[in-house]
Amino acid sequence: MYFDDHPPPTFHARYGEHEAQVSIAAAEVLSGTLPRGAHALVREWAGLHREELDADWELAHQGQPLARIDPLP
Repeated sequence: MYFDDHPPPTFHARYGEHEAQVSIAAAEVLSGTLPRGAHALVREWAGLHREELDADWELAHQGQPLARIDPLP
């Protein structure tokens, strides 16, 4: 997440040379690109951590440090 992102709530995912801005609500790529397999992993991860992503979005908009979110096991 970037502190200056605007709504809708999003996060950024990177995979190799690919980067995408992904919606928190639907885990859909809004801009950029990810390979299909990487996007599937991002969707899985976002589904497991939706509440944490929402909380970090709020922290970012308050200019507060973000909480670390664990990767997929």
